[in-house]
Amino acid sequence: MIEAARLSFDPLIGWPLFWALMVLCVISLVVYVVAFRKAWLTRASAAAFGLLALSNPAIVEEEREPLPSVAAIIVDRSDSMDFGARNEIASDAFAALQEELDANPSIDLRIVEAETQGDGTRLIGALEGLMADVPRDRIAGAILVTDGQVHDLPANLARIRELGPVHALITGDPDASDRRITLVQAPNFDIVGDEAEFIIRIDDPDGGSVPLTYSMNGGRSQAQYIDAGVDTPIRIEVERRGDNIVVFETPPGDKELTLANNRTAATISGVRDGLRVLLVTGRPNASGRVWRDLLKSDPSVDLVHFTILRPPYKRDITPLEEMALIAFPTEELFEEKLDGFDLIIFDQYERRGVITMGYLADVARYVDEGGALLVIAGESFAGPASLARTPLAGILPALPTGEIITQDVEPTLSDEGLRHTITEDFAGLTWGKWLRYIQARADTGDVLMRTQDGAPLFAVDRVGDGRVAQLLSDQIWLWARGYDGGGPFSDLIRRSVHWLMKEPELDERQLQIIAQGDTVRANLRTLSDRAAPLIIETPDGSFLEPDWRADGPGSYSAEVPVNQLGLYRAQSGGLEAVALNGPANPREFAALEATGDVLRPLTDSSGGGIYTLERPGQLPDIRMVGRRADASGNNWLGLRERGAYAVRSSTSLPLLPGLLAIGLILLALLAAWRREGR
Repeated sequence: MIEAARLSFDPLIGWPLFWALMVLCVISLVVYVVAFRKAWLTRASAAAFGLLALSNPAIVEEEREPLPSVAAIIVDRSDSMDFGARNEIASDAFAALQEELDANPSIDLRIVEAETQGDGTRLIGALEGLMADVPRDRIAGAILVTDGQVHDLPANLARIRELGPVHALITGDPDASDRRITLVQAPNFDIVGDEAEFIIRIDDPDGGSVPLTYSMNGGRSQAQYIDAGVDTPIRIEVERRGDNIVVFETPPGDKELTLANNRTAATISGVRDGLRVLLVTGRPNASGRVWRDLLKSDPSVDLVHFTILRPPYKRDITPLEEMALIAFPTEELFEEKLDGFDLIIFDQYERRGVITMGYLADVARYVDEGGALLVIAGESFAGPASLARTPLAGILPALPTGEIITQDVEPTLSDEGLRHTITEDFAGLTWGKWLRYIQARADTGDVLMRTQDGAPLFAVDRVGDGRVAQLLSDQIWLWARGYDGGGPFSDLIRRSVHWLMKEPELDERQLQIIAQGDTVRANLRTLSDRAAPLIIETPDGSFLEPDWRADGPGSYSAEVPVNQLGLYRAQSGGLEAVALNGPANPREFAALEATGDVLRPLTDSSGGGIYTLERPGQLPDIRMVGRRADASGNNWLGLRERGAYAVRSSTSLPLLPGLLAIGLILLALLAAWRREGR
């Protein structure tokens, strides 16, 4: 205990009223002096004695218990501290600091080790939380042991200044550098088929021209060189509706702390600007209206429908001005606007000189370059006017044998149909019969529906960058009319069209990877009996090989625990997929240099210092300094000795008792009366 005395004032009427009374006395005295100029000193003495008595002066004797000053050590344990010897240096410095400060009885030491929170290092928040219950007059200061990459430094440092002096011990090699890629700007959505613009910057300590590769949805990569340190626009075509993940990568540089920031990604939502469909019906038939009504019922479909009623060789003496028919616009559709259609449908079309072989060759090219074709075969498909005898034969999954089978047909799903995304939901359903089909031989593609005799009824195939679907019967309209119980007419056609449009949810050969927090899940759709091995690349370049689990026909899944934020890439049997766990470039890896530049505004404003620790064993001296003394210097740091205490007991001796105060006031008033009487 320490005995101490102090002079105390505790106004009898409270401080606000006391100050108001003092102001009133001063104003009254000034007015009196200006008006009369007599005995002003004695009157002022009387007022002073009165105010002094009201202030209740006393000598207070106290027994004080000294309180230690509170110091904080914040140790950075974020992901960026894993590079080089940073964690080793930090642990060594922390142990030395803790030992020295624990041995100082005037210091109450508080410690917190801060890990990565969200996508960054939040040491300032940890410091404020640690000192939240500490009176500001007891804070000795704080020491941050970190690589300097702190992400929660506030713009207004006033509230942090009260916790100072704040010192920063920077661990790691200050000369180490790193190549990194940054996604400066990315659109949230764009039209499918249009080019979206991304802005990329690659920072490289050596500068110059740096290689960049990029891909969409795990597909074919493209490469180009861009200038280091320059924001560069990159235009990429949006492939499909829904989420599209674009990955940008740069290879390792000459100086690399990590490869985790050599890759970035963005998710862009693809939006279709309507679906343009060309439907060519070879002759009037029962299914024509059904097809038209189905397509027109979708408001997103822009349908162009032609039914060929009058082929060129048909002669008719009716004057042209009295005919409602128009000539088929082959040149406009198949030369000028062919690439503008998203889907072409030939419904029971036969060669009758309307669409030439050259135009049909253009359709084959259109599919090979990414277009979509649906062929509904009628009786003519088995004859000499068949589309199978045109350039389209090279892209059709099934070719006719020349026979037309007229009997009750029971459509059933094949083994591929049970696995394929177009037809998997139809398993176990009872369907109505058809009455006719075209016998064909399926040489390529996947047959999803067969007859009871095993003949192909519905087949699909991928051709180049495009897709083809083929229905080998003109009887599907019976399902739409409910014949023999009907069938999933609209669902089958709608799902087929979406598959032809490359909608991702209907991709039958598909690898998906979903990263959520501490788990990565992979899903595989395949038509094969077995799933190819799965390899998952993590953000730091290591590889995981979890086993597949069968979930159903052609469906597999796998899960693996992870502990990193960033981009994950999965590969299985030639398929690739990517997923983001948190941001593509976590702030932890955006900048990895060991530097005090980020924390310098804080240390300067709080009176602290920055010290570089390049190896274990380095540590500045620690000194206790006064409240107003400098707290940092060459190879030493200071913690303030606040001198705080707690009062355990006290006694008070009044200096101006009431009777004495009244006597002094009366004497002053008598002196004033006598002075004025003269």
